[in-house]
Amino acid sequence: MNNREKIDFITKWINDYVSDMQIQAKTLIVGVSGGIDSALTSTICALTDLKTIAVRMPIITASPVTSINHCNWLLKKFNNVEICEIELTKTFEMFSNIAKKERFESELGFANSKSRLRMVTLYQIASSTNGLVVGTGNKVEDFGVGFFTKYGDGGVDISPIADLTKTQVKELAKELGIVDEVIDAEPTDGLWDDERSDEDQLGLSYEKIEEAMINKKSKYRDKYQEIRKKSLHKMKSIPVCIINDDDD
Repeated sequence: MNNREKIDFITKWINDYVSDMQIQAKTLIVGVSGGIDSALTSTICALTDLKTIAVRMPIITASPVTSINHCNWLLKKFNNVEICEIELTKTFEMFSNIAKKERFESELGFANSKSRLRMVTLYQIASSTNGLVVGTGNKVEDFGVGFFTKYGDGGVDISPIADLTKTQVKELAKELGIVDEVIDAEPTDGLWDDERSDEDQLGLSYEKIEEAMINKKSKYRDKYQEIRKKSLHKMKSIPVCIINDDDD
């Protein structure tokens, strides 16, 4: 498939999924971070002609300029897009203060709680608009190294770009004319006060991770597998205790 055919395929896949629902969704809800993955996802959602609500959810820091510019681009290009910004700083600070007071303080826990708070927000919007929360994770992040927050940005109804590598995400974004500053933005999950990048956290760029996923002889293969091993629990189904009554 060429890039345009991939875009059409994903767009149809979303529409088909909605059509097959017993109670059909009326809206698609996408959290927009200012990065390329959410930009591509929100644009493809808009191509479905379903009402698409792109949501910015700043916590502590203001919404990135790339997020604002992408949302403005969406509004100019599509008539079925609604932009929403919900400031979550006070809610997060209230939660973190309670956790600290009860001596449940964890820097990593607080970072992941930002993602989970955003997930709760997206589902509230989805509930009020008969919508689906649309995931923005790609194949490298979600299934390569598991770089997502369990029950945070990993908590979604559908994942339309989860079978695309980071390279393919960029190719499709360019095909759709998404603004260059979004395509070229340094990937970051936006969960840390020091604004560390994804590469800072992972120790490898997505380009190197993607190479290691594809090429077993890659010099980055060992590092990739080391990163992946730490997050396998997030990529596997939740363990279920099976009781076999036949053994009675």
